[in-house]
Amino acid sequence: MAVRTVGILSPGDMGHVVGEVLRQHGMRVVTCLQGRSARTRGLSQQAGITELPTLHNLVRETDLLLSILVPEEAMKTAQLVAQALRETGATTVFAECNAIAPRTTRAIAEVITAAGSPCVDAGIIGSPPRKPGTTRFYASGPEVEVFAELGNYGLDVRPLGLEIGQASGIKMCYAAFTKGSTALTTGLLTMARSLGLYEPLVQEFQMSQGERYRMMERHIPGMTTKAHRWVGEMEEIAQTFADAGLTPKFHQAAADMYRLVASTALADETPENRDRDRTLAQVIDILAQSLKA
Repeated sequence: MAVRTVGILSPGDMGHVVGEVLRQHGMRVVTCLQGRSARTRGLSQQAGITELPTLHNLVRETDLLLSILVPEEAMKTAQLVAQALRETGATTVFAECNAIAPRTTRAIAEVITAAGSPCVDAGIIGSPPRKPGTTRFYASGPEVEVFAELGNYGLDVRPLGLEIGQASGIKMCYAAFTKGSTALTTGLLTMARSLGLYEPLVQEFQMSQGERYRMMERHIPGMTTKAHRWVGEMEEIAQTFADAGLTPKFHQAAADMYRLVASTALADETPENRDRDRTLAQVIDILAQSLKA
């Protein structure tokens, strides 16, 4: 099957960059912005993505539809797409690209296939693909070769196999470490500040864990604008651990850590306007003050 038009739901932080890369490499890229924020509309326009008025238009005009959203919107969006598919009689390959558990992905695949369209499982690892080599798109499922065509349009696509759940599974495993570690280090530094031990702890990290401390300095200040989105991702990771027979408690706690960050004024910023001069120590000060409040 030749892919000539790709739809993006939704062209937010990740989705608009994915759409821009595909468009720059010759793919027609479209979206539907019903119910989306002014910021998302601006990002979509910035990326040069063509807007269609309704989901009906979107499913009629696309060969492949990428769902790239916050985890808690994944099922609702799939259900809306399935309704549009049934009402139009259209078919499109639906790629579930969200940070969700394999169990959730399989449930979404059932919703889409019941509406007469195939589903691909995709897991995105890395930051938005502004530079080559920064982002991998793992994919699995019966229609994985359709998704793999995007490798000809600027994306690094890595097929895993024919089973729905493999791509979302590798995403869960990877983010369990990366975002789980960020939650852990954010929490322990905030605890140290509350105990009056921040400076000596940082000095110890600098002496004995220098590279890890430099990673904290890089990752924690940039996490604050994304914390609200990572709550649902941690919950999906916890579900994945539970489904594997392991304790979900660590990543449930990580979700709580991101809820704390999202409850502060730090979360009022966007990736475009966040204070890039704010230091790690200043972020931790704000979080420690929020505990007192």
